[in-house]
Amino acid sequence: MALRENGKRKLFRRAAAVAAVTATAAVMAVGTAEAKPADGPWAGCPWGAVCVYPQDQNPAVSPSLVFESYGAHNLNNQYGNHWVLNNQYGGAHARACTGYNGGGSCTDIAPQNGLYLNLTPINSIVLVRP
Repeated sequence: MALRENGKRKLFRRAAAVAAVTATAAVMAVGTAEAKPADGPWAGCPWGAVCVYPQDQNPAVSPSLVFESYGAHNLNNQYGNHWVLNNQYGGAHARACTGYNGGGSCTDIAPQNGLYLNLTPINSIVLVRP
């Protein structure tokens, strides 16, 4: 009986390891936008801004939200997958945060990069000075 229980534990550990690898691959497959050339608009996002695109608009073409000032910008009624492009310059980062006003856990978006994110748990976008 002990041998059979030990075999079940090993099988469970292997299944858990496969699930962890699969979850990691799924997160990586969500994707990032390629860095764009500097100095100018990008997919309709003005130079110096951070833009959020409508749900499931892939590729990003026309933003539904444009943020141009540093600090936290709270989101309302944003669900599902959206492109968030950071078209800021001078090393300014953006963060997608689970809490309002930049609280909770945040995902960093480097300048001149974008992420295709599920915004359902995201409640604010923060533009961070370099």
